[in-house]
This record gives sequence, C-alpha cells and structure tokens, in this order.
Amino acid sequence: MKRLCNLHLTALAGAACAVPGLFSPANAQTFSSLYTSTAPKDCRMIGKPSELDGSTTRVCPGTAGLVVLISEGDLRETVSVGRNRAAAAKEPAAQGWFGPFNSTTHTVEWRAMDGKPFAIIQRWHIADNSDPDKEGRPTAKPMLAVTRLPPGAVCHVAYIDAQANPNPNDLARKAADELARSFTCGKDEVKVIGETGRAVSMAKR
Repeated sequence: MKRLCNLHLTALAGAACAVPGLFSPANAQTFSSLYTSTAPKDCRMIGKPSELDGSTTRVCPGTAGLVVLISEGDLRETVSVGRNRAAAAKEPAAQGWFGPFNSTTHTVEWRAMDGKPFAIIQRWHIADNSDPDKEGRPTAKPMLAVTRLPPGAVCHVAYIDAQANPNPNDLARKAADELARSFTCGKDEVKVIGETGRAVSMAKR
C-alpha cells in the first residue's frame, strides 16, 4: 500500500546551499520520495511455497505502473522492478544475489524527479556468521541498496552501510539522485557510498 506522505525537495538556490553538492541552482529540479510496502499482506503471492526449500515469490504494487518482484530462496532474497512480473524477472536485479543469508525490510522508497520514479532505495539485512548472538545465530547487519529503474535495465547502483554512516538515508538519496539515471548495468561497477562497514563488505564479496 502506498503511504500517503510524499517527501519533496526542491533544488532552488536555498536548498542547494543547505545540501552542498547535491544540486546546482542552474539545474533546478524537484526530487521527491514516495513509499510503498512489500509486506506479504500487501502483495500477491505467486503459487505456493516450494516444498523443497520453502522459496516464495510475491508481486507488490509500486508506483507509476511499476511492480516490485520479491523472490526468496535458501534464506536469500532478490528484489526487481518492472511493468509486470515477467518484465521484472528478466532484469539484472532479479539475479542480484548476495552470498550471505539476507532479507529486506518491507518499505521501498521511490526516488522521483518531477514525479517520475528513477530509482528505489531499500534496507537489507545481511547475516554475519562471524558475529553470532547469544543464541548462536548470525547477527544481521543493515545496508541500504539503491536500484535504478527503467528506461534501461534495473540493477543495483550503490550500497550504503547503515551502521558505519550516521546519515545513511541521506547518502542513499544523494546517490540515487546523482548516479542512478546515468548508471549502465553490466558495465558500471556498483558504488560504495560513505564509510564501508561490515554489511557492505559482505555484500561486495
């Protein structure tokens, strides 16, 4: 379900001064964020969980005619976006696995320019086997991933470690606004923004 709140940031001269390097007054544009849910109750499950490994697939409503495809198998998730399930499944992001066990939170932030979405930001939790909790289970280390949207391929653009940086959400929005639209999937390397912490180190392995 779409939340009712949109966050708007207008690149006027005053805003450019408040956020150095993010905008220039000569290139005034309006950036905004819209939030949607990927919680199972808000999505359509595809078939039944696999009897072999319990893997699941669900399609969640996004914005601007796009859907979010969440596939989970062997305690790992992939997240892709497309006009429909079939289109999302063909994108590079649908094969964007991380080695360690991982999962995503249920909120997707859509970055848009003048109302047109060009990237999503989502928080991932990467399991750290080298740091078990009191019960011996791996602790989850948080990371934000920026993913570019059509036109063009859908793939990861940037990673921001949410523990190593005091302002990970701001860094993720800045990365989305500045990098996503010009990023070439399969050619450009995913950028690490800010300080590299444990989550990003495991994801980039």
